[in-house]
Amino acid sequence: MKMQGVSVSFDGKEVISDVEMTLLAGEITCLMGPSGCGKTTTLKVASGLLRPVKGSIELLGKTVGPETDETDLIGIRRELGVVFQGGALFDSMSVGQNIAFPLRYCRGIEDPVSISEMVLDMLDHVELGDVREKYPSELSGGMRKRVAIARSLVHSPSLLLLDEPTTGLDPTTARHIDQLVVELCGKFGFSVLVVTHDITSALGIGDSLLLMHEGRITWRGSPDDWARTDHPVVKKFAEGMVSVGRTGGRKL
Repeated sequence: MKMQGVSVSFDGKEVISDVEMTLLAGEITCLMGPSGCGKTTTLKVASGLLRPVKGSIELLGKTVGPETDETDLIGIRRELGVVFQGGALFDSMSVGQNIAFPLRYCRGIEDPVSISEMVLDMLDHVELGDVREKYPSELSGGMRKRVAIARSLVHSPSLLLLDEPTTGLDPTTARHIDQLVVELCGKFGFSVLVVTHDITSALGIGDSLLLMHEGRITWRGSPDDWARTDHPVVKKFAEGMVSVGRTGGRKL
């Protein structure tokens, strides 16, 4: 996936401006920044939920721009894996039905035996047992997050988009989710974009780091670059996270 000069406006106000980003297969890119800086809007553009008003995106062999038809965007969405903040599981569906949904909707699979086998295989990949008959309300926060990841990957996408995957989790569970993302990326070789304000997570899993400030990417580099930089926006963001106990980190 490659973004070139991407801008998005709401009610005439530009919320992200001239965003440039390249995601490589088998690598994890973490987009950081404070709340309201434009991170989630950027993820929505990457997922085909929003069209840019300027610029373009090369996504799954297609180019998305201001004039892209909604029908084309729907087709692109079906080829992606997306985990929204909170997981966005269907509360009225069992775990098995949640994970099976993309198999039917995205790939048109209807055979119940094949679906059951693929759901169980995906549950194994996210380190869960056979919880197909349970409902999201019966699971812990960490388990719900893993079910959401399983649902996003069961149809074999080449790009995984994660919106604040560690928000609301205790530190131990958050690091477990981090480790799982690293292992799945290595196993399946897809590209990953993680939107987060969790510095611990980003430094632990990211191959490439991007920092967004007021709708623009103001810094980019590796975790090692982050440790050495004296960029004022990086320092301001890191200090802000210290004040809420979110700093630190180590490579997983």
